[in-house]
Amino acid sequence: MFTDSVELTVSSGKGGAGCVAFRREKFVLNGGPNGGDGGKGGDVWFKCDNNTHTLSHFQRKMHIKADNGRPGEGSNCTGKSGAKKVIIVPPGTQVVDAETGEVLLDMTEHGQEVKFLEGGKGGLGNTHFKSPTNQRPTYAQPGEKGETRKIKLDLKLIADVGLVGFPNVGKSTLISTVSNARPEIANYEFTTLTPKLGQVNIGDYESFVMADIPGIIGGAHEGKGLGIKFLRHIERTKTLLFMIDLASYRDLKEQIEVLRDEVASFSEKLGSSKYAIALTRVDIVPPEDIKELVNGFIKMMGLERTRNSEFDFDSELPYFIQESADETLGYEKEKPYFIVPISSATHKNIEPLKYALFNLVQQSRN
Repeated sequence: MFTDSVELTVSSGKGGAGCVAFRREKFVLNGGPNGGDGGKGGDVWFKCDNNTHTLSHFQRKMHIKADNGRPGEGSNCTGKSGAKKVIIVPPGTQVVDAETGEVLLDMTEHGQEVKFLEGGKGGLGNTHFKSPTNQRPTYAQPGEKGETRKIKLDLKLIADVGLVGFPNVGKSTLISTVSNARPEIANYEFTTLTPKLGQVNIGDYESFVMADIPGIIGGAHEGKGLGIKFLRHIERTKTLLFMIDLASYRDLKEQIEVLRDEVASFSEKLGSSKYAIALTRVDIVPPEDIKELVNGFIKMMGLERTRNSEFDFDSELPYFIQESADETLGYEKEKPYFIVPISSATHKNIEPLKYALFNLVQQSRN
């Protein structure tokens, strides 16, 4: 089961109590105090691990505790310290204060370890309290209490490209075609119920990660459908690929406007991300209609068709690639970086799409 949000109470260990003891040996008269210190309570750590992809293993753990320190013993023996508690989370997990909503930790890199709660100090044994005027102290310190905190774990998947579209527009088919992800694919809406990640390989040494989330519908920011619930999983992406269905009963203009509005309503930052557009399912559109549909969409977006020899797009299909005359001027953020018609079923323009997306990813990384 995919779980992306859980609430927990975590506690570090309590320090062990100091010991009250006196030296008692044969032939040794009037032995002094020799009570040892208590052991330190266990710390609580968070560790990021690529082998974990969900928070489902926390569902039945309401309270996670580190071990307490052991009490001190005679002969100045210090008690054993409590073992630290390591909480393993997937990359992209945020540790949030349940009461204030403050983000306390952001675990993003594999192997990252951060101490979250300090264990309580062990109490001092009575040997620390001897003095010329108090040669027989009969008291020791109790161990300090550990820290307790109520937190919420929020998982936000880490991807380079996020797929956004209405239900059943081909997002799952595309990610299964270009990456190693194998989501469920069926001819009905809301087939995808949970986010999916896939690694898209570009040659032998380069790759990027693509995220597929459940389809978005109009009014999603008001709670309709499933997509808005999972939009946080593409909050970290710097590039969005809006998928517009050429064969849908929905108007092309309606699709792009609704999708962009819903994304912007969810997050202003996400709404201003770089984006590109894939016009899907060209394989089931009559060939004589494709040119008119795509050209009309490009004009509707206020763009002009251009040609870029760097990508091997099908010459019969119009497309748009945003070009900057001067590199110092950059690109127009309000416009898509490219528009390309594709078919995942027949692999039409899939390879050029991969390389075009990789170019955007590289710009973001640089």
